Amino acid sequence: MDKSVRVKFNGGREVVGILKGHDPLLNLVLDEAKEYNPDPEDPFRLLDTTRDLGLVVCRGTAVILICPTDGMMETENPFFEEGDEE
Repeated sequence: MDKSVRVKFNGGREVVGILKGHDPLLNLVLDEAKEYNPDPEDPFRLLDTTRDLGLVVCRGTAVILICPTDGMMETENPFFEEGDEE
């Protein structure tokens, strides 16, 4: 509790906030939440811009992934080649 987490949802949305509570159904309460805006040209890519949400209740059935923000880093996809774009 009271740690910064990143939550990914069905549909591609991602939110970062401070975990304040949860229940057995995986419903989450996040404070100081920020949503990362999707790229209008590519719905699977997120931009660095955010939207402040404040206090958020996340429905457990929509949550796909919960991970800590500390110690997390982005890595290159070893299977992606420049010529593979469609």
